[in-house]
Amino acid sequence: MTITVRELAYYPVKGCAGVRVDTARVTGTGLEHDRTFMVVDAAEGTFRSQRAHPAMAVLRAEVLDSGTVLALFTEGVGALRTDIVPDGPRREVSMFGKDLGPAVDQGDEAAQWFSDALGLPSRLVRVVPGFDRDGWGDTPGKLNFADAHAVLVTSTASLAGLNERITARGAAPVPMDRFRPNIVLTGDDTPHFEDGAARMTLGTVELAHSVKALRCNVTLVDQLTGRGAGPEPLRTLATYRREPEYGNKVSFGAKNAVVREGVVRVGDRVSIGSPVGG
Repeated sequence: MTITVRELAYYPVKGCAGVRVDTARVTGTGLEHDRTFMVVDAAEGTFRSQRAHPAMAVLRAEVLDSGTVLALFTEGVGALRTDIVPDGPRREVSMFGKDLGPAVDQGDEAAQWFSDALGLPSRLVRVVPGFDRDGWGDTPGKLNFADAHAVLVTSTASLAGLNERITARGAAPVPMDRFRPNIVLTGDDTPHFEDGAARMTLGTVELAHSVKALRCNVTLVDQLTGRGAGPEPLRTLATYRREPEYGNKVSFGAKNAVVREGVVRVGDRVSIGSPVGG
């Protein structure tokens, strides 16, 4: 059995569309440029999310020109290329009611683009130089503006197992993008094998298990249209993937910390280390 990397993606702006890549540099906070930007309420500095704003799914962002330019696009608003401001005017931001400290405001042009796209006064911010934020779990690690962990890993086997259950109920299967993973693995037919890997090596990168990925209503958003498309997959996950130690929330995929930085490519072989708890 050979496990390999099937897909890689980073999400430059938290909550917005991802960018599929063939090769990714992985830093201590995850795939390069992953969740380094965040859209916040212009007045309060609170983060905006697909939980409340599903249209964020179709706001496309990509980091270009060796990390100096952010390209934005969505239907109805059009395209914008804006210089990334690595440091400058700052504003206080928060996520899930917790203060994250200051973030670097990306200027009025980017703010207007997101305000027009969402129909709400918004600002775009970036992590400050030296941003230092801890995750939690077996190996907490560090992260940028992701919810709580650096790297989300899923597998084709887990999705196949879920979709088999969904279609047995007469519903349509869901695509992998509902789960917004950074890394998708293939080659092991055992659903959720990624949950049990205390360590895994991919290319020159080593990851360590943090916690199973607890899922929310973002999985109910069609990532191609930016509209709600529930009740799947949460309805079916609730029948076999509840996590009693986490308030009976459901899980899909595994959150990981980066313990060795490096480069990973689609097609790289994956070495699975000792089992979680082993």
